[in-house]
Amino acid sequence: MKKSYFNLKALIASAACALAAQAFSADLNQIRQKIDRGHYQLAKSEIQALAAKTGSMEGKATMDDRITASANADTSLSEALAFEAERMRRIEMEFTIKPEDLLESIRRYIPDATDTDIQAWDSAGLLEYMTIDGERRYFRKAAYNLVHISDAAAARTTDYKRFTEKAPLYQLHSHHREIIAAKSPQRQRIEVEYSLTVNADAVPAGETVRAWLPFPQHLPGLQENVSLISSLPEAHQLAPATQSQRTIYLEKTAAKGQPTEFRIRYAFDSLSRYTAIDAGIVQPVTGENLEEFLSERAPHIQFTTELQALSQQIVGDETNPYRIAQKLFAHVDQIPWAGAREYSTIRNISQYAAEAGHADCGQQTLLLMTLLRMNGIPARWQSGWEFAPQGFDTMHDWGEFYLAPYGWLPMDVTHGLLESDSEAERWFYLGGIDSYRLIFNSDYSRPLVPAKQHFRSETVDNQRGEVEWRGGNLYFDQWDYNLAWKLVAPQQSAQR
Repeated sequence: MKKSYFNLKALIASAACALAAQAFSADLNQIRQKIDRGHYQLAKSEIQALAAKTGSMEGKATMDDRITASANADTSLSEALAFEAERMRRIEMEFTIKPEDLLESIRRYIPDATDTDIQAWDSAGLLEYMTIDGERRYFRKAAYNLVHISDAAAARTTDYKRFTEKAPLYQLHSHHREIIAAKSPQRQRIEVEYSLTVNADAVPAGETVRAWLPFPQHLPGLQENVSLISSLPEAHQLAPATQSQRTIYLEKTAAKGQPTEFRIRYAFDSLSRYTAIDAGIVQPVTGENLEEFLSERAPHIQFTTELQALSQQIVGDETNPYRIAQKLFAHVDQIPWAGAREYSTIRNISQYAAEAGHADCGQQTLLLMTLLRMNGIPARWQSGWEFAPQGFDTMHDWGEFYLAPYGWLPMDVTHGLLESDSEAERWFYLGGIDSYRLIFNSDYSRPLVPAKQHFRSETVDNQRGEVEWRGGNLYFDQWDYNLAWKLVAPQQSAQR
């Protein structure tokens, strides 16, 4: 009898939780719509009211009810609300330029810019902005991005160069030709010193600061002989070599008036890869266990109506998987590179990349991944840092795609098509990769080890690291990072 009563109580509780979850989901969606329309004050008020209501309901629930609710919810109600509030805060940090300050910002790059120019650029959609509570605010990188996405604007700069003009391997380089001609992969051994420094008094003195610093994966044929040389503090927890977003975890006690520093040194071998693809032998994928890499994955890989129409426009009647990949790659490559908003502020990155008129490396990669998957071509993520023979380095995202019978192949649509009459050189980055890469991530938006207690600063990628304390997450404005690298003599064996 007690068992039947308990089962009935659990069933009622489950049904009640399901109804409550549906009502909450509807309320949350309405709040998100208000946020997306720029009604921040209204959204904040509704979040506070719903949070109070949710907290009251959670406070009244019995332990059995809470267990049932937690078992049926992807995330807690309060956590979802808290992140929407945090998301608005982050967006307001991204869109900081008022209309009256825009001309001064642009004149840093284009000294003779006028208000008439701004009207023209604005009308053409070249200056990214949001309207928040009735006030237009421009993206903090709007002026910087203008000279990246407009050739006419770039021509009016003095000595400013676009990012892709300063990076050696974004143009045809002898390194590409060496890789194509080589009988075996080119191997570079690279040593890195990485530091993450939390601002003084960002965390109260005596509290424990928890840090996850990105750390290289072991990927045979791409990245090998990974070796940790040192860490500060010495005590650490290294995530498994196969962790899709790999980190090294460190803790340190905050001291009053002093920054809290974490530092690591490691070395690894970066290997080039090149495959001469014969479109004539490429076949559609059949019988492979690749469904994960062909599927939608909300929020950033969704086969939306708009992207389906775009895909049809690009691909047309083409049926050969490699030729389809070439068409999609060439289309995404022609989207101008520009400095990006923080990814956590964007609802659907692939859709954003298709519509914004510009995109950075991760946005381009997610769009290409989405379009490839829509056309039956498996695609997946990679990211970390990239280097160059002349000392260049930056955070970077790229990916891999799958062709039968070749298997997984690299793709870097931000490097894109290289200017050359040689097909092998022109399409190098659709099937090939240089040997100046540092890979932390073989997937995006995956858990860290050990698990983070508070939501992340970067919800998609992990190239800078994550930091928190008992009181919450530490966002990017509360800490800084630095990466220094050098080439070293290769070694045959190392601790992974």
